[in-house]
Amino acid sequence: MQWINGENISLVLFFIGVYGLVARRNMVKAIISLGVMQSAIILYFLSAGVSVHPVPPIGDVSTAAAVADPLPQAMMITDIVIGIGTTAVALTMVIHLYHQYGTTNWLRAKWKRKG
Repeated sequence: MQWINGENISLVLFFIGVYGLVARRNMVKAIISLGVMQSAIILYFLSAGVSVHPVPPIGDVSTAAAVADPLPQAMMITDIVIGIGTTAVALTMVIHLYHQYGTTNWLRAKWKRKG
């Protein structure tokens, strides 16, 4: 069994993103960490259950041994588009909070809001 495959790399990337989300207080770094986590999830779903030589599901596939499943690819394209929109909204909110509070640090913005 190979240890370097899509599933294992995606798990490592996901936990790197979790570390970046938990350990950093900068809002921009948190958004980047969420992007890394999203990329890891996309890699996992695209690499899980891949056969060795898949055949495209076009035309007569009755004689094909392994047919590629197009559903994970379609779902991950949708996830990419939704992720881009979510990242754009999050960065817009960070810019607005930076102009309002003068910082991108979570704790400093919280204390400036109270004080």
